[in-house]
Amino acid sequence: MSLPIAGNAPFRSLSLFAPAPWRGAARACVVIAALGLVAAPGFAATYKWTDANGRVVYSDQPPTGNFNVESISAPPPPANPNAAKELASKEAEVQQRRLLRAEQETKATKARLEADTKREQCGRVRGQLTMLQSDQNPVYRSNEKGEPVFMDDAGRRRERQQLEVWFKENCTT
Repeated sequence: MSLPIAGNAPFRSLSLFAPAPWRGAARACVVIAALGLVAAPGFAATYKWTDANGRVVYSDQPPTGNFNVESISAPPPPANPNAAKELASKEAEVQQRRLLRAEQETKATKARLEADTKREQCGRVRGQLTMLQSDQNPVYRSNEKGEPVFMDDAGRRRERQQLEVWFKENCTT
């Protein structure tokens, strides 16, 4: 009984020069492993938590300390090497705008108070001018001791002129 080597199908796979069926499977395993290595960062865990300032933080590393951490299976956002600088820059801009707004509000409040005070003073001077122009009512002023002193016509004229000058300078309405 002789065994033919070339014509026998079960022995053909043992040949060193014939294509082996496991070589295709090995290639497929290598390709799958390479794809797995490339996609591995996409499957990395992403953690989400709220920091002490109330900001929501996403990271590929869990925080240190006692935080309520949530693991997210989504792929992490693309890495930005300037993210920390950009965030600090944006926070500085926001802080600058807040300070500017607070300064503007302070200036507006101060201007409104000054306008109210000036309007009140102008109303008082207008009333004093009306009183000084009327010769029917006697006018009294207080002296250094706080005693009432009657104002004569010359005193009324001087007082009225001073008040008119002040009114023209300060009350241009």
